[in-house]
Amino acid sequence: MSKKSLGVFLLLLATIGLMGAQSGEVYNTGIAIKKPVFGGACKLCPWGAMGQVVKKAMKYYGYDVQTCFNCNAAASTRIVAHAEVPPPYKKDPAVSVAMAPPNAPGLGPVDFGSTAEQFLCDAYHGRGAYSKDKPMDNLRLIANIQSPWWFVVAAKSETGITDLSQVKEKKWPVRINASPNDRMVKEILAYYGLSVESITAAGGYVGSSLGDRTNFDIIMHGGALSSAPEWNVLYEVSQKFDLNYLDIPEPVIATFTKDPLMYRGYIPNGMLRGVEREIPTIVRNGTVVYTRNDVPDSFAYDVAKAMDEHQDELQWTNQNFSYNVHNVWKVCDVPLHPGAARYYKQMGYMK
Repeated sequence: MSKKSLGVFLLLLATIGLMGAQSGEVYNTGIAIKKPVFGGACKLCPWGAMGQVVKKAMKYYGYDVQTCFNCNAAASTRIVAHAEVPPPYKKDPAVSVAMAPPNAPGLGPVDFGSTAEQFLCDAYHGRGAYSKDKPMDNLRLIANIQSPWWFVVAAKSETGITDLSQVKEKKWPVRINASPNDRMVKEILAYYGLSVESITAAGGYVGSSLGDRTNFDIIMHGGALSSAPEWNVLYEVSQKFDLNYLDIPEPVIATFTKDPLMYRGYIPNGMLRGVEREIPTIVRNGTVVYTRNDVPDSFAYDVAKAMDEHQDELQWTNQNFSYNVHNVWKVCDVPLHPGAARYYKQMGYMK
């Protein structure tokens, strides 16, 4: 290393140390020293699994990616957009400490991360869960990795329910395992002339709990083939109970597919125990790797390159990830980082 290069390197280290000292903590991370911080989630979760993929893939290019295991939920995009340091550790009641451990000491501002494509799009525009935030228009896409998600409606076979119209006709006091505030749940119930209120008035209820997955007649739940604590309920109940899987009505599907991030699809044969036909439903896709517009082009290029050249890492996770050259470089209208764009153009994936 030349004296000039050494001087620049030492200046960068000093700057990083000063930034940490001014905030009361000395950070030992940053893109400049090839120790970027990745905003992820628990190791059982899609964003956490993606963090492990990124860490392993970037190791080939000299990076030692540092993972934040609690930069998750709706806060994920805020943390990246505002270059925040990881939030204080809190034990996640849904998973073990081993699966969501405390972050390593000294983690500085989060440089990039993973989230669901709809979270990224909503945060960029300041809508949905981010309607009270200013649009985070400094967010930039690096890679959109396929990770399919299905909405499942099923009834325990012992109830005899094969169509939700039976619930209204017979005024059964059914117990529905579902989020009462989920728009999809509300729309499906409304199609059959039902509501959370009418079901409650009939002596039933609509609600969900990670701790109780047996006390239900009907389940209405979105999820992926995933070990994530909020999704593995589909695996659990399909193994414990015989279920009648119900079609999502076509008018409801048509309503939701007006959203560019939702699609008409089907639950494939054998995806869950008892699924013996293709069942029409609503599907979603995409776990994105993203960053800010102020990170160096060379860094975004390296991340895009690493994700492509080491796609094999995607297949050895606890998630259903896959890489598609036709859409890895796009999601809604969130801009692609110029560094990532340079790589995809170089490879001929985009023009």
